[in-house]
Amino acid sequence: MSEAARLVAELRNYIADERVLRAIETVPREAFVPDELRPHAYDNTALGISCGQTISQPLVVGRMSELLELRPDDRVLDVGTGSGYHAAILATLAAHVWSIERHADLSRIAGEALARAGIENVTLAVGDGSRGLPEEAPFDAINVAAAGDRAGLDALEAQLADGGRLVAPVTGRRQRLTVARREGRHVRWRSLEEVRFVPLVRDRG
Repeated sequence: MSEAARLVAELRNYIADERVLRAIETVPREAFVPDELRPHAYDNTALGISCGQTISQPLVVGRMSELLELRPDDRVLDVGTGSGYHAAILATLAAHVWSIERHADLSRIAGEALARAGIENVTLAVGDGSRGLPEEAPFDAINVAAAGDRAGLDALEAQLADGGRLVAPVTGRRQRLTVARREGRHVRWRSLEEVRFVPLVRDRG
């Protein structure tokens, strides 16, 4: 059994969506981690990358991807590119992903990793992810890989298509994975399990 298959066998206890599990098995996570950490690429744990950031734990990536309920023709916004791994998983499940990162160096490195992994349907952008990409909206799904309060997600919520889903870690008394779904003019929010993400940093002004 390959390392990727062993990881998927572990994740199957927590993730039911077989398309998500196949994506995790197919996307080469080793392409997205620093050379010295490649022996740990298929450990179910977060790993350090550049700029003090991490490549998220595969369980968390899988769980967020599952909650987005992605369809093959979906247009997806990914906030917080980081290593590019989460964008690669999303791109395997959807038609196209726009991924925004505030650190230009991280975005460049992620682009190189996506190319190594053979992922071609991701467009990278550098900027304030909390503002989204209004020029490309609306999105069928929005993935937010950094934590903030509900009010800080207003701009992203506004960029959801009708029926669109947003998944983000939301701060409060505890940080919880939260799902939003647009139903016409209204957005319904639902809080789930506790998680731990770095803060979503917004530009001032």
